[in-house]
Order: sequence, then structure tokens, then C-alpha cells
Amino acid sequence: MDEASFDDFMKLDIRVGVVTQAEEFPEARKPAIKLWVNFGDPLGVKKSSAQITKHYSPDDLVGKKVMAVVNFPPRQIGKFMSEILVLGVPDDGNDVVLITPDKDVPIGGRLY
Repeated sequence: MDEASFDDFMKLDIRVGVVTQAEEFPEARKPAIKLWVNFGDPLGVKKSSAQITKHYSPDDLVGKKVMAVVNFPPRQIGKFMSEILVLGVPDDGNDVVLITPDKDVPIGGRLY
């Protein structure tokens, strides 16, 4: 993997948001869930498609705080426009576990 500079890291806008809506995404090629994540002002609500069905159901996700990259260009996933990249790490079975703050923090806070 190429070495990244601090300036490279600063180009990424990673923020905490709260999931306000989640739905199954049966049209996706791989099992996924559609997410609507509120980042507060000025970003508001952004959408994402996430392959997180092994550990999460839509009902589990509403109200959950997540970390996401909010400044990637939007990406079309089937008929759904994904605007952010919700972040996670693989477990022992290579299934995604979401990255969440371990304390209560205000939405919209930027990772640094």
C-alpha cells in the first residue's frame, strides 16, 4: 500500500451521523441495506448503500451513530444514489462491523 501524507488524510471529511432511516435493498447485487444518515447542519441527511446485512437489520440501525466519509462523489448503486461511504471493519468472517463512537458525541463532528 502506498504511504499517505497528513495532507492526504486531511482531504477526507469523515464525520459522525445518526441513522434516521434504513431499508432492505433487495435490488442490490450483494445483500445490502439503504441508509439515510443525518449529519446536522450544514450537511443534513445523506444516503448510503451498505453491505452490512450479516450483523445488522434495518430496525437495528435507526438511531445508531456511525462514521462516514462525506466528501466522496455520489455513486449510483442500481436505482439508488449513494452519497456517503459508511465506515466499518471486517470481523473474523470478513463481515462488516460498523465504526461507531464509544461515547455520546454530537452529530456532524469531524474525525481528526
